[in-house]
Amino acid sequence: MAATKRLVAGVTVAACAVALSGCAGGESRPTEGAHGPKKAQPAPAPKAAVRLIGDGSTAFTGAQPNLATPKKLKPGQKPPQFVVFSWDGAGEDSQKLFSYFRKVAKANNATMTYFLSGVYMLPEDKKGLYNPPQHSPGRSDIGFNDRQGIKDTVEQLRGAWLEGNEIGTHFNGHFCGKGGGVGQWSVEDWKSEIAQAKAFVKEWKSNTGTSEAQPLPFDYEKELIGARTPCLEGQRNFMQAARQLGFRYDTSGVNNQLWPKKKDGLWDLSMQLVPVPGRAFETLTMDYNFMVNQSGTTSQGDPAKHEYWGNQMRDGLLQGFERAYNGNRAPLIIGNHFESWNGGTYMRAIEETIERVCNKSDVRCVSFRQLADWLDAQDPQVLAKMRKLGVGQAPKRGWADYLSAQPAPAPKGVPGAEGVKPAGENR
Repeated sequence: MAATKRLVAGVTVAACAVALSGCAGGESRPTEGAHGPKKAQPAPAPKAAVRLIGDGSTAFTGAQPNLATPKKLKPGQKPPQFVVFSWDGAGEDSQKLFSYFRKVAKANNATMTYFLSGVYMLPEDKKGLYNPPQHSPGRSDIGFNDRQGIKDTVEQLRGAWLEGNEIGTHFNGHFCGKGGGVGQWSVEDWKSEIAQAKAFVKEWKSNTGTSEAQPLPFDYEKELIGARTPCLEGQRNFMQAARQLGFRYDTSGVNNQLWPKKKDGLWDLSMQLVPVPGRAFETLTMDYNFMVNQSGTTSQGDPAKHEYWGNQMRDGLLQGFERAYNGNRAPLIIGNHFESWNGGTYMRAIEETIERVCNKSDVRCVSFRQLADWLDAQDPQVLAKMRKLGVGQAPKRGWADYLSAQPAPAPKGVPGAEGVKPAGENR
C-alpha cells in the first residue's frame, strides 16, 4: 500500500450550519387547502441540542442519522450480501475525489468507511505537534495539510457522517518498512499514535486558528472504532492496543472470501483475495495491489493499457462479488485510495463496481461499523455455521434448510430415521 500524496487546498466550501443548527422549524401556521383553511400542524420536534466538545472542533449532536437498525436473521433466512467500500487516508484535495464519491455513494444507496489520516487535520506550520513513534517530531511520510485543505476535509467529513458514513483512522505519518515503520512499533507506540490521531481531529480548530466554523458533528472518542494500518503492517501490536482502547474491528489483514470471525477480541474484517481476470492468481481487493500487478509503480504506466487495467480490476471485483452473492454470501471488503494512479482507471473501476452491485436485490453496501453492528446482532452459532462454507460455496440444500432452527434429519438407515423401525420393534 502506498502512502497517499500530500493534500493540496481546493475551493472553499460553505459550512453546513443548517445541519447542525439544533433549532426547530419556523412558526406553524394554517395553510389554505381545497376545502378551506387546514388546521395548524404541530411544529416538528427540535433536533438534539449541539453539545460542543473541547475547543469546539467536534460536538455531540445525537445519534448518527441514516443508519439502519441491524436485525437478527430469522431461522432459515438467507443472509444479505454485504459489500464494504473503504478509503485509506481519506481527505479532500484538489482532485475532489472525497466529495465525488460521496455523491456516487448517495446515488447508489451506499454508505462507506473513510479512514482519515490524522495529519490531514494538522497544518504544516504546526507539524511539530506530531511526535511519531520512533521518529523525530514533525516527521511524516505523507506530509501535512494547509488550512484550506483542512477546511475542505472537515466539510467532507461532516457531510459524510451526516449521510450515515463512518469515519475511521489511517493513523498519521504512514511509516512503512524498516527503520521505524509501523511493523516495528510496540503496543505503547500504537497507543501514542492513536491518541495523536484523535487529538488532531478533536483540536483542528485550535491548530488552524479557526473559531467560527461548525464543528464535526460527532464525538471522535466514540466514533472511532476501527482502522487499517499503513501498508497492512504492525497488525499484531496494533490489535492489542486497539482492544484495550475499545475498538471493535480491524481491517489490516488478508483473508479469503469467508464469513468473518473475531480475532483477539476484534472483528477481523480484513480485505480479501479475488481473481485477476486473465491471470492465474488472485490479488487483494485494493486499487494499489491491482496496480502493482499491472504497471508495478505508482507513476503512470503505459497509457494504452489504462482502460484494460481498470476493466481488469472492475471485473475481478465483480467476479469476487458474484461468487459470494451466489455462494456463501460472505461480505466482500474492498479498500481504495483517493488517487489517480494510471490515469484514474482504478477510480473508474470502483465507481462502476458500486453502480453494478449496490443496487442489486438483497445487497447492502455498508460501512465497517454497520457490518460489525449486524454481526454482533446475530446468533453466534449461526455465524459459526456460515463460516463452515468455503469460498463461493452455497448450502447444498439451500439457505432455508441450512439455517433452519430444526435439527437436520437423521441419515437414512439410522434408527429413528423415517421408515426405519427402532431396534426390538416388530410391529
